Amino acid sequence: MPDFNTFAEKLGFPFNNLNLLIEALTHRSYLNEHRDYAGSHNERLEFLGDAVLELATTDFLFKKFPAKPEGELTAYRAALVNTVSLAESAQLLGISDYLLLSRGEAKDTGRARDVILADAFEAIIGAIYLDSGYASAEAFIAKNLYNKIDDVIAKRSYQDAKSRFQEVAQEKRGITPNYETLSEVGPDHDKRFTVAVFIGASEIARGTGQSKQEAEQSAAQAGLDKTSW
Repeated sequence: MPDFNTFAEKLGFPFNNLNLLIEALTHRSYLNEHRDYAGSHNERLEFLGDAVLELATTDFLFKKFPAKPEGELTAYRAALVNTVSLAESAQLLGISDYLLLSRGEAKDTGRARDVILADAFEAIIGAIYLDSGYASAEAFIAKNLYNKIDDVIAKRSYQDAKSRFQEVAQEKRGITPNYETLSEVGPDHDKRFTVAVFIGASEIARGTGQSKQEAEQSAAQAGLDKTSW
């Protein structure tokens, strides 16, 4: 069992009730594999933490950008609190080392691990809120997320990949990218699409996804990465 007191100190938020932190780090799969475990999984805390996170980031962005319209603020918030961003912050905090997972879930990588980490990050916010109140939870969010906003704006990561790729392609080449579905495999409930993005007649990159839209976003992101735009 990990040393949760050490982790609480690392977070900078010593818990009055350490069981709240332990619950925030407990994945449902751990309970399925450890039937005698007396604790709860983190899904209720994640639900609470998500609401606190939305309020805190909305308040932060509203005050930081008094002249920005609602649509841009919404896009900024989405970029700050998406799965990738939260998982990145969770990794920096070392949350992976303290998660209680089943053996199978512990082997997950990529998107699956990002989801687990992002959920745990939100659950920790919920745990801090219950333990010490909104101000402490907001301070945790400020410490671990707000410093990303300048990078979000500089890299335009508040835009989806297709929008960014189209904007830069038009700027660099004067051409709007087009997308072509190359393959569609699997049963209806588990399709896998492969899509290529073209600028003119030139194929720039490919992407895959469980829908055409997801594959197009993947191809656009691959195009951004390949061209270094």
